[in-house]
Amino acid sequence: MTRWLSHLRAERRLSPKTLEAYCRDVRQCLVFLSEHWGARVTLARFAALEASDVRAFMAMRRADDIGGRSLMRALAGLRSFGRFLEREGVGKVGALSAIRAPKIGKSLPKPIQMAAARRLADADERAGETRDPWIWARDAAVMALLYGSGLRISEALGLKRRDVPLPGAGDVLVVTGKGNKTRMVPVLQNVLALVQDYVAVCPHSLPPEGPIFVGARGGPLSPRIIQLTMERLRGALGLPDSATPHALRHSFATHLLSRGGDLRAIQELLGHASLSTTQIYTGIDSERLLEVYNTAHPRA
Repeated sequence: MTRWLSHLRAERRLSPKTLEAYCRDVRQCLVFLSEHWGARVTLARFAALEASDVRAFMAMRRADDIGGRSLMRALAGLRSFGRFLEREGVGKVGALSAIRAPKIGKSLPKPIQMAAARRLADADERAGETRDPWIWARDAAVMALLYGSGLRISEALGLKRRDVPLPGAGDVLVVTGKGNKTRMVPVLQNVLALVQDYVAVCPHSLPPEGPIFVGARGGPLSPRIIQLTMERLRGALGLPDSATPHALRHSFATHLLSRGGDLRAIQELLGHASLSTTQIYTGIDSERLLEVYNTAHPRA
């Protein structure tokens, strides 16, 4: 398993979170099989895995209220491990290819309305909180990057200070996304101004090679802090539970598309490997059109 994970990390360039999930899924399967068979799992025994064994594992996971996406990921991890064992000459785990992937219900992302998305990036919305004003400025800058450039929260918090130009000195960010792939994304001058406002009042040292966004004690900022900030703000602004930091990225894509943005260009901006991932936003736009039709059509 260690060699398999090293292979995925070095050659497939999978993200640390994906590696962690794959490792957890395969370990859970091995623990299940040892109990299911009543014997220690060896490489030879695993290679002789039968389809009924895999189905029993999937049924056990589903009984734990695991969703279809998690089951599909677990199956993908097991198949990857099986292919690696086959390349290593251990034997072909044919049962894994015989299992059909679980069906996943299609659910559209839930973007935040344009006016509300802008208010989330306004530090004044948090006036009156007991936290330091520099923290308001920091959180507003992060929210502005998520909505203004469509960044994932990990991409925004992974930015070094040297990566973010001063207002008027540039209009592009180079971010590192999934699989350590880098891409260039435009950034608005008013977003850069918000970042600079935060830098100006931050009480901690922000060296060029260090993270630009830091926590209350000066260490790297945890995504959980931004999630908690969003929870407080959506209560104050009357937003639904679907208003999460990642929903700002959905809003970026949806609002671009509704203004006539090209789907291929939006794919590049979001860093999606496949256009099919980006095409989900056309469903949101279609829903909006149907809503307008049903509201405004002069029925007989």
